[in-house]
Amino acid sequence: MKIEKKTWPEQFDAISRGEKRFDVRLADFDCEVGDTLVLWEWNPQTKRYTSRAVEKKIKYVLKTREAKFWKEEDVQKHGFQIIGF
Repeated sequence: MKIEKKTWPEQFDAISRGEKRFDVRLADFDCEVGDTLVLWEWNPQTKRYTSRAVEKKIKYVLKTREAKFWKEEDVQKHGFQIIGF
């Protein structure tokens, strides 16, 4: 299945160059390993799409409502970071 989403220029460029190999999204849509994520570049100043797109095959999906790996106060103090490799 193809899933189309918008992404801002900074993220679009990093994904296009192969530097960013992950995406963090609200889990308000279904996706599975093997689906194709089509990211359309969105310009927040003009509030328009630029017509540039990049397609990426989904290799891994992690869905969670909460990460109970850490204490709540540590999460509030430090936040989360997503590390791609």
